[in-house]
Amino acid sequence: MPQLNPAPWFLILVFSWCVFLIILPPKVLAHSFPNEPTSQTKQKPQTNSWSWPWQ
Repeated sequence: MPQLNPAPWFLILVFSWCVFLIILPPKVLAHSFPNEPTSQTKQKPQTNSWSWPWQ
């Protein structure tokens, strides 16, 4: 039964992990976001209390 022969499947496993660990991470890390996050102020915005008409 050929599926019990690990020789071709082990080589495919090794090459696929080489692709995942060597080639893909630089491509993913080189991705730039269109909107860079901006730092927010530490000051809280002024909030007004609600005036409920039934109270």
